Amino acid sequence: MGRQRKLSESVAPGRYRRKLALFEGAGDDDEGGPTRPPPEPTAGRTSFATILDTKTPLLDKRDTGAGGGGYGAAGRGGAATGAAGGARPYRFSFYSNALPSTIHARSLAEIPAEGQTFEELFVGRQEPSFEEEQSYRTSGGGTAQDPRMADKLRTGLIRSDVDAEANTWWLDVLCPTDAEMKVLSKVFGIHPLTTEDIQMEETREKIELFRNYYFVCFRSFEQDPYSPTYLEPLNMYIIVFREGTLSFHFRGTPHPQNVRRRIKQLKDYINVTSDWISYALIDDITDAFGPLIQNIEYEVDSIDELVLILKEAEQSDMLRRIGTCRKKVMGLLRLMGNKADVVKGLSKRCNENWSVAPKSDIGLYLSDIQDHITTSTQNLTHYEKILSRSHSNYLAQISIEMTDANNQINDVLSKLTALGTVLIPMNLITGLWGMNVHVPGQDVENLHWF
Repeated sequence: MGRQRKLSESVAPGRYRRKLALFEGAGDDDEGGPTRPPPEPTAGRTSFATILDTKTPLLDKRDTGAGGGGYGAAGRGGAATGAAGGARPYRFSFYSNALPSTIHARSLAEIPAEGQTFEELFVGRQEPSFEEEQSYRTSGGGTAQDPRMADKLRTGLIRSDVDAEANTWWLDVLCPTDAEMKVLSKVFGIHPLTTEDIQMEETREKIELFRNYYFVCFRSFEQDPYSPTYLEPLNMYIIVFREGTLSFHFRGTPHPQNVRRRIKQLKDYINVTSDWISYALIDDITDAFGPLIQNIEYEVDSIDELVLILKEAEQSDMLRRIGTCRKKVMGLLRLMGNKADVVKGLSKRCNENWSVAPKSDIGLYLSDIQDHITTSTQNLTHYEKILSRSHSNYLAQISIEMTDANNQINDVLSKLTALGTVLIPMNLITGLWGMNVHVPGQDVENLHWF
């Protein structure tokens, strides 16, 4: 795929090992909730088998849709659930090309298997191939049975592939604590500005390039229609290294689960790299807007057709429908506002000579996302114009109906006025001459007095 880079070219093995060693014993939760004791290690099994044995109850519960309670089970502040006596949620999800399944854990310390180090988990531990052994012997290193060779294999300095991205890892973190962010920042060399943006839940969507990674802030929304925070913004923070990806979010979201399911379906056809994982997260967030926009389109078409043909008795809830639909459109426009600029900036970095920027082949995928975002934004703008016109038409229809009612009232009043013009003088004369008082000329028999 044009990405043949050795591990020594992407990161210094010694420095990487020393930093991964900082994970040992770090990141435990302070809540004091219940923890799952690991089973006894089985002799004769590889490290991967140990991982599977240790994490069997945690594997793919949310990925397969069985158990786990769905993505909404762990909301913000869910890490403290154990303090109230309930089970703590799985806040860490670790994926790697070298593992057959995703590992879910409650804390950083639960991710590696019994007797396994974070170094072996992140760097990968595999048996050498025949070509690697021959190459090592040619360089004067002996055979695979050589203690030096075995030691290097255990530390991950010699791998069964020459592509450093073949062992891509991805760590997804839900509601990271300050202590966990401090450990992760120290181990992976995350800039303090990036750490601050994540801890302060920066809402502005952006992309930033740093010395050893690039940082993407992308906004999604709460997708559970039964949640009180439905359609509220939800920030996804993605830190992309050449070797792997870190993602952070502070509320439960289905995007990581969807990406892992997509990787499982396409792993035989694609090269899963850290750039591809970041693209897949952005693409899944963008695709989440599709059903909402489709429903809004149906609602807008219905409102546009009914606003002028409904009778007066059927228009009682039309204003409410228009207002609700316009609220959804404006909310989605707010969420879609800066996405095109972020994806455009990310695509632009693909063509620049940055060592940590996404590769050029990812730029094709990002261009497709940019087109999708642009189309969705244009559609939402069009729907807002239609709703604005429908709102004006509804008010005009109400005004016409009120004018017709006023005209009818005026016709009735005009008839009553004509009738009153005839009857009032007659009532005046009869009333005036019918009173029991002295009337002028009453005692005179001629008309001279007149």
